[in-house]
Amino acid sequence: MEREGPIAVPSKTILPSRRSFLKASSLATLAAAIPGEANAKPSSGESQDHPNSAKSTRNPADLVNLLQGTDSNPEFSRGNTLPIAALPFGMAHWTLQSRARTPWMFNPNDRRIQGLRSTHQFSPWMGDYGQATFMPFCGDPHPDAAGRASSYLADSAKLTPYSLQLFLLRYRAHVELVPTERCAVLTARFEADQAAKTPGLIFEVPGDNKIEADAQRRQIRFTSTANSGGVPKNFATYYVLEFPETWTSFNVKPIESAGKTTSQNGIVSFQPGQSIKVNIGTSFISFDQAERNLQREVGSNSVDALRQAAATRWNEHLLRIEIEGASETQQRIFYSCLYRTLLFPRVWHEYDAAGAMQHFSCFNGQVSPGPMYADHVYWDMYRVWYPMMTLLFPERLGEILAAWVNIYREGGWMPQCPGPGYRDIMTGTLMDSVIGDAAIKKIPGFDLQTAYEGIRKNATQAGDPEKGYGRVNFDEYARLNYIPADNTETSVAQAVDFAYGDYCIAQVAKLLGKQDDAEFFLKRSSSWQHIFDTETKFFRGKRADGSWLTPFDPATWGNPYVEGAAWQYRFHAPHDIPKLIELMGGPAQAAALLEEMLTVPAAFNVGMYGFEIHEMSEMAAVPFGQYAHSNQPVHHILYFFAHAGRADRTQHWVRRVLNELYTVDKFPGDEDTGSMAAWYVMSALGLYQVCPGQPEYTLGSPLFRRATLHLPGKRTLIVEAPGNSPEKSQVKSVTLNQQPKTATVTHQELIQGGTLRFEMA
Repeated sequence: MEREGPIAVPSKTILPSRRSFLKASSLATLAAAIPGEANAKPSSGESQDHPNSAKSTRNPADLVNLLQGTDSNPEFSRGNTLPIAALPFGMAHWTLQSRARTPWMFNPNDRRIQGLRSTHQFSPWMGDYGQATFMPFCGDPHPDAAGRASSYLADSAKLTPYSLQLFLLRYRAHVELVPTERCAVLTARFEADQAAKTPGLIFEVPGDNKIEADAQRRQIRFTSTANSGGVPKNFATYYVLEFPETWTSFNVKPIESAGKTTSQNGIVSFQPGQSIKVNIGTSFISFDQAERNLQREVGSNSVDALRQAAATRWNEHLLRIEIEGASETQQRIFYSCLYRTLLFPRVWHEYDAAGAMQHFSCFNGQVSPGPMYADHVYWDMYRVWYPMMTLLFPERLGEILAAWVNIYREGGWMPQCPGPGYRDIMTGTLMDSVIGDAAIKKIPGFDLQTAYEGIRKNATQAGDPEKGYGRVNFDEYARLNYIPADNTETSVAQAVDFAYGDYCIAQVAKLLGKQDDAEFFLKRSSSWQHIFDTETKFFRGKRADGSWLTPFDPATWGNPYVEGAAWQYRFHAPHDIPKLIELMGGPAQAAALLEEMLTVPAAFNVGMYGFEIHEMSEMAAVPFGQYAHSNQPVHHILYFFAHAGRADRTQHWVRRVLNELYTVDKFPGDEDTGSMAAWYVMSALGLYQVCPGQPEYTLGSPLFRRATLHLPGKRTLIVEAPGNSPEKSQVKSVTLNQQPKTATVTHQELIQGGTLRFEMA
């Protein structure tokens, strides 16, 4: 295991969580290595609100707070994010490292950094891969990360999606990193009082990888093979460093522990008084490809030109939605959230000499043609992020879906999480939802027939879930139409995901004219009813003999649920809401049960976890009862009110979550590669797709007076709510292009453009 590898966890055979099912001893060891939280709140640079502000800035990238969600730790998450500079969906992410030997590599309270890091980490719970850290210095550098660290002026640092700029106090250095899609340019300019000292760059590479220097070409090459799993044996990230100036010396110093080299430090020194510039190319294919990436993306462009190009790319993406009537704080939260939705999944393909897409495949260990993306957990993302993409960025989504189809072609199975290869993570086979929703909305750009083969295989053949593909307890689910709780600690969570997945597969089968398949999967999609107890009105674990798992306590977390309890899984049949409402006793009773969930005490029992996991802490910390918005399983629940005839309660509670649980500095819990942020973006527009696979959105309560969505095909959708204000959450009526709407609006109606008008009460 690399020193920055994954957290030690028990066997994944019955893991109910990629994040939470940690042994108490493992968590204690991990937490001990991380300094305690400071009382000081990190500065967000927030200005005074202007409630009557007009249209948002034409440069929304400058409103983004990269520190949102970064003040987190293993015991309490406010996002578990990193301050990332990258291009939208960029292959290479660049961040600040303030802590070594932990996936929680940055915290804004540290006020000291160890370097600027090339990272591919999409969650601290999953670890990093292919990383390297770079630190300009002046004088005699210490090889250890903590020893070379420098304090910096946090309040004057300019951290944007397109540039990381800060002043290192120890080295009196003005440092900037500007990203491209696969590369970056790092510069350092030193104050005049440092002119007698030797300037340089130290870079640290995990492991015992070879570092090669070519002084004549002013080039350094090395690989980083560090990983946390999900890669073949021949995986590597290839780095090529190119310097415009000749160095005076270059040395390699290993860092050893217990007689083993844990990392290598390359130290490049220059003439006193000299500034530093280095072009950093990365590739997953080869050194030659990394050079090609540098030539394509950096070339002879100046830092100013690259910075402007990166800013332009971000503004083009962020301005897909222009908002009006928002305070400055609201604008900052909104565009910070939209930025988070545009970081993952990361591009994994590169361009050959002829300009054709190619990628190193973590699924067959070969360089293969076509697009590839990585680092997405469908369990997190299917609920809001993918529906958001179908509306705002369908052209990008088509390419991403083509990558998922390539995974099936190269590895033989659809993944649970390409991170970057097959990873055993969370429950269900939620690729079913991703493909089903895209198919029903006619998203172009991918091979639907092959995609169907992949999701059908997941649902009809036994895979190997421990390797990251296939369904858990496939045979028992096929035989009983539920998963018995006798020997599976995730039985309810798996079964409800499978039932919903079967519904989505049925939609694709129907579109492709496979009527027998459609009928089979649609029938099996009602299997959730086998584990819904009409007496308690909760989903419950059931044994193979048909008896309920006892004792039953709806506040006990874990077995047979995942990252939640019966409360959080109570409304988990999004594809069959009318039947679920019927079994709950009708619309009025269903609405009453929803209200109860939001108003009862946030009590919990730790159950099988044996200790308080961070999701429990985050739920209990806010006044929303058992509604644990800090995690994804409940994200559709507030919109369930509208389907039970109480749209007013949807409007009330959604507005409260928007206003109370999201701030410029924090998220309600793990942000999870855009999922938490996408909920904010869509809910702020007054739209939420309760059931991906059914092409309709439930109407909520828009946050702004006006939002303009620039859709593909030069169409425009305007969401307006004249007279809207923070005090007004109730909606009197809704029209789309002057036609009345009740609880929902279809995807096809929205993508035609026009005006969706909310009359506020």
